[in-house]
Amino acid sequence: MSFVEYSDFIQDGDVAIVYLSHDNMMPVKVQQGAQTQTRYGVIRHSTDLIGKRYGSKVTCSKGGWVHVLHPTPELWTVTLPHRTQILYTTDIATITMMLDLKPGSVVCESGTGSGSLSHAILRTIAPTGHLHTVEFHQKRAEAVAEEFKEHRVDHLVTVRNQDVCKDGFGVAGVADAVFLDIPSPWEAVRHAKTAMKKHGGRVCSFSPCIEQVQKTCEALADHGFEEINTLEILLRVHDVRTVSLPLPDFGSDAPSEKQPDSSEKLPAPKHTAATIKTTTPPREIPGHTGYLTFATKPRT
Repeated sequence: MSFVEYSDFIQDGDVAIVYLSHDNMMPVKVQQGAQTQTRYGVIRHSTDLIGKRYGSKVTCSKGGWVHVLHPTPELWTVTLPHRTQILYTTDIATITMMLDLKPGSVVCESGTGSGSLSHAILRTIAPTGHLHTVEFHQKRAEAVAEEFKEHRVDHLVTVRNQDVCKDGFGVAGVADAVFLDIPSPWEAVRHAKTAMKKHGGRVCSFSPCIEQVQKTCEALADHGFEEINTLEILLRVHDVRTVSLPLPDFGSDAPSEKQPDSSEKLPAPKHTAATIKTTTPPREIPGHTGYLTFATKPRT
């Protein structure tokens, strides 16, 4: 099992996702002789998981059942242990696209936090890229480094425990892209520029407040970055429902040359209806937790 390579069968030491329902999933470290308790009963790793194919339906001790899924960055985002606030898939998809990430890309990230974005970056840049990620908090840095090792992606990532605003990313002239998720991103812009390759690249900053965005944009412009723009990604959920609409009667398809005799009876008009699916937008759209600011470093 690896977050960047798919395996068919569950093995001892894997991290698997136990799927109970659409909004109820949990990660499980598969271990010989271990057990996992669910609301449907106990899952015994030795007999119920190890050797089974990913995606299998597993019956629990109380007769209920669950599915056991191969881990992906998207599933990890909704099941990971929260050490900090995290980025979710809607923002992550925009970030990986706008930073132009691809296999072989070199990326610098700060801060690592709970590793939600990190796992998505690693899948995108594998198998030959590399992620240099910086986390200010020592225990969080140690925890995420252990997770990368457990998820078998540690060969693609270097974790540093330091203050990116003072000490930078620990590399220079290597990054194709830089991502900042820190309280004062404008203080790290100069280090981002230093870490990036001479032929340029893309930078993204995530900030919850528009005042932070304004300061970051000013710093990006002062350091020669171009194409500066800020996005807010809002999720708009529509309610899908089935409705039946009556069809109007427009009479015969073609005009008739013969006028009907008064004694003749005309067929009764057929009143039919069309069944369609439609959506209803929400009356209120909830606000978002942050803004994404993108910019391009020109060639030097």
